[in-house]
Amino acid sequence: MDQGSTSTGMTMLREIEVALGDRSYPILIGENLLDARCAPLCALAEGRQVAIVTNPTVAGRYLAPLRAQVEPVAAGLVEVLLPDGEQYKTWESLNKVFDALLEARFDRRSLVIALGGGVIGDTAGFAAAVYQRGIDFVQVPTTLLAQVDSSVGGKTAINHPAGKNMIGAFHQPRLVLADVGTLRSLPAREIAAGLAEMLKHGAITDPAYLGELERDMARLTACEPAAMIPAVARSCEIKAAVVAADEREGGLRAILNFGHTFGHAIEAGLGYGQWLHGEAVGAGMVMAADLSTRLGMLAASDRDRLVAAIAAAGLPVTGPAWPVARYLELMQVDKKAEQGVPKFVLLEGLGKAVVRRVPDEAVQASLECRGASRD
Repeated sequence: MDQGSTSTGMTMLREIEVALGDRSYPILIGENLLDARCAPLCALAEGRQVAIVTNPTVAGRYLAPLRAQVEPVAAGLVEVLLPDGEQYKTWESLNKVFDALLEARFDRRSLVIALGGGVIGDTAGFAAAVYQRGIDFVQVPTTLLAQVDSSVGGKTAINHPAGKNMIGAFHQPRLVLADVGTLRSLPAREIAAGLAEMLKHGAITDPAYLGELERDMARLTACEPAAMIPAVARSCEIKAAVVAADEREGGLRAILNFGHTFGHAIEAGLGYGQWLHGEAVGAGMVMAADLSTRLGMLAASDRDRLVAAIAAAGLPVTGPAWPVARYLELMQVDKKAEQGVPKFVLLEGLGKAVVRRVPDEAVQASLECRGASRD
C-alpha cells in the first residue's frame, strides 16, 4: 500500500510498503536519493559487514555516493564488481560474490547491497538468499525495469542455458531504494524496457493507470521526475499488492507473467542479452493479447490499444521470425510450464488477467501473425 508522499521544493518522495508481516519492507521512490543520507539504509548497515555488489558501468556513476552513506556506519565494507549484461547472470558471477564474502569472513549478520539493474539485483539477491542459508540484502535499482519489477517481490535467480531464471530462490529484501535520477543516464532502449513492465501492470490490473501511461508517454520517455516518480510508485504499488497476496506464486502472482511465456522464449532463443528483457516482454505481451483476442476473451479494439501503447514506448511488437516449432520448444522449458505444457497469462479485458492452458492451434496462429513462420 502507498504510505504517502512528501515533497520539498522540486523533490518528491513516495513510500510504498510490501506487506508481508514481520518481513514487510519499504520501497522509497524519489529523486537524488543516493546523494543524501538515507536513514533506513544507514540503520540497516550500522555495525554490520556490508558488501556492495555492482558492475563497472554503474560503479563509475553511483558507487561513490552509496559508499559515502554506508562506510561511516558499517563494521566493514567490500565492493564486488560483476560483468555487465544479462549473459553474465551465471554461476560464475554468483561464485564471485561468494568468494568475496568468504574472503572477508562475512557472518550471518552481514548485509548485501545490490546496486544496479535486474542482473545485479537477481544475482546479488540470490547470493544473499543462500550464503550461510540467508542473509539480509537491500535493492538499489538503477534501471527503470529494475525499479518497477525485479527489485520488488523477492524473486532472485540466475539463468541456465536452457531457460531464464531457472535456478533461484524467493528472498525478500529489507529495503528498496529507487532513485529516478539514475534513469537519466540510461539509453532509450533501457527506458523502453522498463515501460514494458509498467504497461504490463496497467494491462493486468488497472486500466486507469494504463491510460495515464499512454497520456504521459512522452514525459516518461524523457524521464521527467514529476511524471516518473508517481508512475514508478503506482507500478510498485500494484506489484506490492500482488506479492503481499501471493508471495510464492501459488496463484494470483502468476498474472505478473503476462507476456513472459513468449518473452522468455525470445530471450532464451536469441541468447541472453541480445534483446533486453523488457523488449522481449513487449513483443510477448502483443502475442498474449493477440492470443486472448483469438480465444474470444479480449476485444480487438483493446488488443489494438495495447499494441499501440507498446509501440509508442519504443518496444518491438513482433518477435523473431523463427518457425513456430522453435517457439513451442522454447516455451516447454519455461518455469511456468507444467510437465512441459506451457501456461499463458491472458486478458479477459484490460485490467483482468487470468492463467490458462491454450490449444496449440490458437498459439500457433498468434505466433504466425506476430513474426513466426510455419516452417
